[in-house]
Amino acid sequence: MISFTTFILTLLALFSLSLSAPMRRDVFVPPIIYPHASVVWIAGQHHNVTWETDDAPVNITNGIGRVYLATNTIIDLDHPLAVGFNILDGRVAIQVPSVPTGQNYSIVLFGDSGNYSPQFTIVGLQ
Repeated sequence: MISFTTFILTLLALFSLSLSAPMRRDVFVPPIIYPHASVVWIAGQHHNVTWETDDAPVNITNGIGRVYLATNTIIDLDHPLAVGFNILDGRVAIQVPSVPTGQNYSIVLFGDSGNYSPQFTIVGLQ
């Protein structure tokens, strides 16, 4: 039979293990609110990419953001538009890159996950 002391020490050990267990983290997938589908950007201009932060969880898996441009949902990972910002900021300033004119561009916001804006238009420099 287990002694009372052994029982208490076992409970304390289990309790201390539960405190040292990794904290549960949540994936945050904030919807991008700008740019939206009716937007037209011109290469070389500066814009704020904005996203919703109201429903952010307390413990975010990765709070460091990155923004990329995608064409036909293919992300240009070699040329980030912004890196190293706090995903809870809700916006980041970018400069529109010099790309061919097209209506198939979207912004991709990475933090915990990658989420796309609606497709919009960029007028490239001639």
